[in-house]
Amino acid sequence: MTAMTAFSVASDAVLNSPEDLEAQLRAIGATRYHNLHPFHHLLHGGKLNKGQVQAWALNRYYYQSSIPLKDAVVISRFRDRATRIEWRHRIEDHDGDVGSEGGIERWLQLTAGLGLDNDYVESAEGILPATRFAVDAYIHFVRDRSPLEAIASSLTELFAPNLHEERISGMLEHYDFINPGVMTYFKRRLEQAPRDANFALDYVKANARTPAERQAVCNALIFKTNVLWVQLDALYHAYVEGHVPPGAFVPAAAS
Repeated sequence: MTAMTAFSVASDAVLNSPEDLEAQLRAIGATRYHNLHPFHHLLHGGKLNKGQVQAWALNRYYYQSSIPLKDAVVISRFRDRATRIEWRHRIEDHDGDVGSEGGIERWLQLTAGLGLDNDYVESAEGILPATRFAVDAYIHFVRDRSPLEAIASSLTELFAPNLHEERISGMLEHYDFINPGVMTYFKRRLEQAPRDANFALDYVKANARTPAERQAVCNALIFKTNVLWVQLDALYHAYVEGHVPPGAFVPAAAS
């Protein structure tokens, strides 16, 4: 498969058909998705202490709680009513609705189960600066780039179910402070992510009609893998190597 830089596929990438595009997208996921990051290997293999798991869940909350903001921006990019209708359930998936919980509430069940105060988690006052920069950059990307690229950036969901399965089994097996009740977010995404990914994949294959447009789609996915990867870089630097920036969450010594 075509070589890639940190930000793009090669300019001579063979992207002459929708099938070429899908093959390149799957190659990006196979080599760049954050399931490959060392921090995830530690997390899923039971190698972190409770404080380190708390730090991961706290920082990841900022990403989770920003997804409906991102999706609202995506919707605002489309005059096409059918696309807006298809996309808007994603907001409800995370925000919930009257009488029904969403992904954000499920993530707060995880952080509360880990012993973190909800008000502190929701304030985002303890997250790493790199977390905020990366997540905010994602929102800016879908606002500023083409609608096609905005949808393409969501295609990391193609690779999410396997990661969720690994996370559920690994964390339940290795951590006595994790129980099935706090893992409901990941269980629900096993159903939601494939549905969303299939729509986005079909959309980009149908609407990226030139090699240049297909390259833009690939580069949008590379951007999104970088958004996810750099958050784990920051967690590893702060909570594995021990370089917590001033003012960020510091796990209790007993953790």
